[in-house]
Amino acid sequence: MLSDKSQSSSEQLKKTVLHATHVESSAKMVPFGGWDMPVQYSGGIISEIKAVRSSAGIFDVSHMGRLEFEGPGAESILSSITSANIPALKIGRGKYNFICNAAGGIIDDAMVYRTGEDKYLLVINAGNVDADMEWINPHVDGRTDFTMNVVTNETAMIAIQGSSAVEIIDSLSNGDASKIRRFRIGAAEVSGIPAMLARTGYTGEDGFEIIVAADEGVNLWKTLRDAGAVENGLGSRDVLRLEAGLPLHGNDLSVETNPFEAGFGRFAYYQAPNCIAGYALKHLAEIEPSRLLIGFKMIGRGIPRTGLKILSEGSDLSDESKVIGTVTSGTHSPTIDVGIGMGYVEQKYSVIGTQLVIDVRGRAVEAEVVDMPFYKRE
Repeated sequence: MLSDKSQSSSEQLKKTVLHATHVESSAKMVPFGGWDMPVQYSGGIISEIKAVRSSAGIFDVSHMGRLEFEGPGAESILSSITSANIPALKIGRGKYNFICNAAGGIIDDAMVYRTGEDKYLLVINAGNVDADMEWINPHVDGRTDFTMNVVTNETAMIAIQGSSAVEIIDSLSNGDASKIRRFRIGAAEVSGIPAMLARTGYTGEDGFEIIVAADEGVNLWKTLRDAGAVENGLGSRDVLRLEAGLPLHGNDLSVETNPFEAGFGRFAYYQAPNCIAGYALKHLAEIEPSRLLIGFKMIGRGIPRTGLKILSEGSDLSDESKVIGTVTSGTHSPTIDVGIGMGYVEQKYSVIGTQLVIDVRGRAVEAEVVDMPFYKRE
């Protein structure tokens, strides 16, 4: 399930502007990434997942970090700290990318959007904000050709996802929403609320991630809820992203992994001359990875969980020499009604159709390597 990088219970958890609204909706609140966040609402995780797959759900993602870069040097700094081809990014476009260290290890995965001529928005994971800023700040210090502003607390960010998501936002924005194509960002008014709409998400469904002024966050949430979108928490989001074959940093991605062994080399642009990770990423692109991130479905009865051992077909669980990898994410998928998971295995076991064994609490449960995503919308 979720990777909890929260602060210890003795520290004060941060709260999004929607915190009181979640409590009013009887959400179960849990620490996550240093924030007090809703993991589920009274209807339960399964009903939330079904709502997203069949209609629309809303998620509070205000805890994610939001950094604005502006000025003639913005392109240069982002080219150095991300794996995106920033010069090729047109105004209004977004790109999934990695923030990698000098060895090519993944500090974080992120979205970068070009919102103006010399203006960009970088969205980073809540649990990685401190690590990201520790990496970014030394490269920013002393630069006077751009400004970097952290606008996380000045704004609210709400995702609406599902087959009806675009229709709902269109009805609230005089049809402006559907003009924004996938992986693009644009300005619109949603029920009179000025907003930036990014047509991206983390569920495998169509929809938007909407950024508004912090004091409009509650109004937007209630407006979307009143329009028929179902409130969703972190629990459903984790299952939805896994069904869609999307990785989670801290589980499937880390500084101990690189984009190529994770299967996302296409998002690791390293040709920028000032890219800090460029040399390492180029080298990694040219060699055969010893392990790969795979997706698998359970054949036998059992639910795969993070940390479980993956063994070769027919292995005796007591034979450590047969361990070929580890489950990084796993759950039961209510959408396709089977146990699914991701994990790193030795490359020769990564071929689609390869039979595996998952050690589920001392039981050898059969599984099979499958293509991802596990679920794909029509």
